[in-house]
Amino acid sequence: MDQEQHGGWVYIMADHYRGSMYVGVTAHLARRIFQHRGGTGSDYCAKNKLHRLIWTERGDTIEECIAHEKRLKRWRREWKFELIERGNPDWTDLYALLI
Repeated sequence: MDQEQHGGWVYIMADHYRGSMYVGVTAHLARRIFQHRGGTGSDYCAKNKLHRLIWTERGDTIEECIAHEKRLKRWRREWKFELIERGNPDWTDLYALLI
């Protein structure tokens, strides 16, 4: 996964297959996921042990990513499941692809 200085990423973290989810946005994906996995990324992820990166999407601008994140947060759980499973049907942790 290419990580340039411009633009950003929208991502989804989870604890397990079809479990709790967190939708986030960042300009530096690997760094942010490392923070989540270490318990310092967000209180919600730390509290719910959401350490599995299961979906990402690159955006050309951080503003575009923020708008997309806000839309995804309003989606029903089933819609998010469908989005994730189109590219990651087994909910495999994608973090290894970043490092």
